[in-house]
Amino acid sequence: MNGCDWIALINPDAFIALDWLEQLQDAANRNPGFSFFGSTLLVANSPDMLDGTGDVYHMSGLAWRSAHGTARRTARRTARFNAPTIEHEIFSPCAAAALYRRDAFLKVGGFDEDFFCYMEDVDLGFRLRLAGHRCMQIPAAIAHHVGSASSGGQHSDFATYHGHRNLVWTFVKNMPAPLLWLLLPLHLALNVMTIIAISMRGQTRTILRAKRDALRGLSHAWRKRGEIQRTRVARSAEIWCLLNERISLKRRG
Repeated sequence: MNGCDWIALINPDAFIALDWLEQLQDAANRNPGFSFFGSTLLVANSPDMLDGTGDVYHMSGLAWRSAHGTARRTARRTARFNAPTIEHEIFSPCAAAALYRRDAFLKVGGFDEDFFCYMEDVDLGFRLRLAGHRCMQIPAAIAHHVGSASSGGQHSDFATYHGHRNLVWTFVKNMPAPLLWLLLPLHLALNVMTIIAISMRGQTRTILRAKRDALRGLSHAWRKRGEIQRTRVARSAEIWCLLNERISLKRRG
């Protein structure tokens, strides 16, 4: 990565449009106040369907891709999905196809290797936010995304385990005080609800193992939290304004 100013990330199951990088570079040049940029992800085998227009982070700790599973024409007609045809600020990008300013990426430590996969891009985006960086969604930067192609699908044991273990670590590491303590009851309620819901679909052992291992790694996550919070620039009020507060929660795709 020496000698470059930007890092472009593309998943093995993401297929970018020919002008994808050009669109992101142009947006970066036009918006020097932003440090990372997201793409418009389309469902690979159904290009009229959106796979996501940036990641949303709920105050409970749940995360999902905005407009996931929505027809492109429907999204254009409604403000419900934050005007996905217009450049706009988002919490963080899905790293299946995204652009990051190199110095910002490295300064916050890049991806947390303990996560391995799932929620690792949300965790990175949260840390960048805490460091004072902003993210913009670029509708003209198009990528076709298969989604969970290497993990057996979004409801596989692999995806369920890593996603729900890492969900806990992301919240504990990054949520600034006093928001951490204010929202902790909601986060605990989310974990209980997901254990029940995922058990009902026959994955009791998987979800219990995910939460067990999340608890086992909690002291390590808490030590990381100390450094993250010690160096954060963003105020709690700024983070509060970025959190989604919809009551009807939606699973991340």
